[in-house]
Amino acid sequence: MRNIILSTLGVVLIIGAIYIGNNIANNKKKKRPVLEKVIKTVFTDTVKNGKVQIVIPANGSLMAKRRVELYAEVQGVFRTSGKLFKPGQEYRQGETLIRIDASEYYASVQSSKSNLYNSIAAIMPDLRLDFPEVFSKWQSYLNGFDLNKTTPKLPDMTSEKENYFITGRGIISNYYNVKNLEQRLEKYNIRAPFSGILIEALVTEGSLIRNGQKLGEYIDPTVYEMEVALSKTYASLLEVGESVALSNIEHTETFSGIVSRVNGSIDPTTQTITAFIEVKNETLKEGMYLEASVNAKEENNVIEISRNLFLDTEQIFVVRDSVLDLIDVKPVYFSDSKVVLRDVPDGAVILSKPVPGAYAGMLVKPYHLKAEVTEPDYSKKDKSLEVSKSKKAK
Repeated sequence: MRNIILSTLGVVLIIGAIYIGNNIANNKKKKRPVLEKVIKTVFTDTVKNGKVQIVIPANGSLMAKRRVELYAEVQGVFRTSGKLFKPGQEYRQGETLIRIDASEYYASVQSSKSNLYNSIAAIMPDLRLDFPEVFSKWQSYLNGFDLNKTTPKLPDMTSEKENYFITGRGIISNYYNVKNLEQRLEKYNIRAPFSGILIEALVTEGSLIRNGQKLGEYIDPTVYEMEVALSKTYASLLEVGESVALSNIEHTETFSGIVSRVNGSIDPTTQTITAFIEVKNETLKEGMYLEASVNAKEENNVIEISRNLFLDTEQIFVVRDSVLDLIDVKPVYFSDSKVVLRDVPDGAVILSKPVPGAYAGMLVKPYHLKAEVTEPDYSKKDKSLEVSKSKKAK
């Protein structure tokens, strides 16, 4: 009996061990999870070709459009005039900027004028006898001759004999010698060619001025130009007369200008083209640094997108039936953050924001803004119920 019980317990233990082992083995075989397809949500935009104004960024310093570097053509002592010759001094057109002492040279000019007068006076008796028909006009010339004024023009010669006679006496050569001296005498006084301001003064009153010495710089402070160097790729886009938006470095002030000139040649060393922007404003000063946005050209039938959406293969992503695809495009203009494209079909759905890891054939879901659900206003209804209750109570 005892043996039968022990045998039964052994069989039960063996069966239990086999069952437990099978359960442990079955639990180790884990089922692989089924991977769900991840569909990324993307931001899209519908293409609508139109006009895009191409704006070229540039910067530079202002320079006066009208400026004069003052140089001395004669030698002498700088004499004081009505105003001090100092930077910041304003002058009106025709006003004396610099007056050089010309007393010694003035005496030589007067001596030459006197010699010319005497030469003409010496031939008057011969003119009365040999050329009585021209005597009166030469007499009138002598009567109007004033040593303290500019030498008047000689009378016109009416015949060859008169011309030979006057030229033979050396009067023509003396006349032009005097006119030459008078022209040089005017260089002792330097006058303002236009109303403006002195920005540099290199001499002071009482100093000796030498021939060829630089005296200063004079500008017109009402009109300025900014020289900008642009890439040669923009040469065909620049047009004279285009408006330009300008601003200072701090972007606290804005100004308006125009493209006044465009250089006809490209710098061979930098491969840039020079353009000049004209601007007028009372607050501007020479040397100010400004940033410009040049309206180069208006392109038709194009779109403008972020440069992050443009691929190196000159393609962009479009969405077709919730699948990404690539199309070829033609870039027209690149800026720091934007690119202008042509040959993008109207109505095409393109990405408006870049998608990391995007590829052709990728499943995507265009993002659509959900319409906000507005709850009905029960305030008016509640007030009407309160009024009806109060009437019933009455």
